[in-house]
Amino acid sequence: MKKISLFIAFLSLATVSMAQLKTTTAACPAFEVDILDGKVNGFKADVIAGQIKRKWPCFTSVTNDSAKCGEAVYYKDKGITFFTSRDYVEITEGFKGKLSVPLLGAARGSLFKTLGNPKIKDATWDAYQTNYGTLILYYNKANKVRIIQFSTYGTDLIKLCE
Repeated sequence: MKKISLFIAFLSLATVSMAQLKTTTAACPAFEVDILDGKVNGFKADVIAGQIKRKWPCFTSVTNDSAKCGEAVYYKDKGITFFTSRDYVEITEGFKGKLSVPLLGAARGSLFKTLGNPKIKDATWDAYQTNYGTLILYYNKANKVRIIQFSTYGTDLIKLCE
């Protein structure tokens, strides 16, 4: 009887020791941004929220506040946000992904060769007209790019969140 009890105890412990840890967070493909074509992994800035959430299920939050910015899908830990109601994408300094043109941290005066002249200039930002819409670059005090926004709308129609 003692041997049977010992054997059952051994089997119970052996079963528990074979257990695997499984993650509960969703796996997320890497973000690859084509600045010159205005796409993130092939999606333009006018993509709907459902497609974004299916492609990248690891979003940190989703909002749908029509009084403020409308619908938006946030990936705060990855440095990218999709403002789906306003058809633009915002990339911040903490971006974890690949940019086709390494704009983050680029000096303001070094962009003419790649982007040409801005359509609209301000002290802290430049807006470029592109074949897909608008590209806006925001600069820090050292005149280095800190935020990238691109939209399917032109400079005369774009509506950004404050």
